[in-house]
Amino acid sequence: MTWSHPVSRITDDERQLRLAKLRQSLEAEGFAGMLLGPTESLRYFTGLVWHPSERFLGALVTPAALYYIVPGFERSRVETLPHLPGEILVWEEEENSAGLVSRLLGQAGTLALDDSLPLFFYHALAAEFGAERLKDGGQIIRNLRRLKSPAEIALIQYAMDLTLDVQKQAHALMKPGIRASEVVDFIDRRHRQAGADGGSTFCIVSFGTATSLPHGADGDQTLAAGDVVLVDTGCQIDGYHSDLTRTYVLESGNREFEAAWVIEREAQQAVFDAAKLGALCSSLDDAARLVLSKHALGPDYRLPGLPHRAGHGLGLQIHEEPYIVRGNATPLAAGMCFSNEPMIVFPDKFGIRLEDHIHMTPEGSHWFTKPAKGPTEPFS
Repeated sequence: MTWSHPVSRITDDERQLRLAKLRQSLEAEGFAGMLLGPTESLRYFTGLVWHPSERFLGALVTPAALYYIVPGFERSRVETLPHLPGEILVWEEEENSAGLVSRLLGQAGTLALDDSLPLFFYHALAAEFGAERLKDGGQIIRNLRRLKSPAEIALIQYAMDLTLDVQKQAHALMKPGIRASEVVDFIDRRHRQAGADGGSTFCIVSFGTATSLPHGADGDQTLAAGDVVLVDTGCQIDGYHSDLTRTYVLESGNREFEAAWVIEREAQQAVFDAAKLGALCSSLDDAARLVLSKHALGPDYRLPGLPHRAGHGLGLQIHEEPYIVRGNATPLAAGMCFSNEPMIVFPDKFGIRLEDHIHMTPEGSHWFTKPAKGPTEPFS
């Protein structure tokens, strides 16, 4: 595939470094290997992209080798796809893929599992290995994936910039009478034209009272004069996500909305200001709720107020660690990337979500995109 973007893709050298860190972690935990399923972690460590089905395809990482576990008739397809060098081992239709993994690992040692493996395959593995030899490898994977490299951050930044530009184009398109479906189609088309992987990864366009539903309403909507507009969308570049939300009105005069918008922006800024190296993820969620309670909103998850966490990590998945949520004692560290979106919901009236993302550097927190300017000016 031709690569036309001014930012570099993830290289095989970087993936080899990821594998080396994975092997170090496996050794430290005393595991004989890690089994990766057809998940984003397979892509992260090996570069191989595969969609899950009832036929297992994945990779076994051991201290000395990388094996791809592949349905026999898919071998030729896998050979054409980008992936790190490793031995491709096949299983035929009447055979048991879990048995192939068991034979590779032998009788000694425990196997760490990608925590996104499907449950049916866990049961197949348990029948071969015994459940006592299978361990959750999710934390090992998350500890590695949540600290982004400069190359990953550059890809996310580029994707964010693309989506910010598309958001600006969508804002210019808004006028009374336009349908939400028209805006969704426009945003997808503009993402495709910008070279995003497959267009929009998702798109929520809500008008009026539908903005009070965090993930939008079913059916199409038509923008009426004075309606609140919420647009939440993103794309992928080399698998890495963008995710950006703006909420606004086209003309000033809605004093209730404008006053609430200022509170939302204050809460978003409080999250950013709390994002210090070493700060606990939960403290950022606390900072947002403190602002809302000061304005007699909430408390906790009560409405009017903030009905969900204040943010989520992103990378190869749009929702991944670290989660900016009450009770999460993970300390912020350089390389972490996460959303800042302490939405305020006023049931049956409107909702306001301003979503920008933060990445942590050795010097502290940085915005990927600058926050919105005002209730009728969604871009700085």
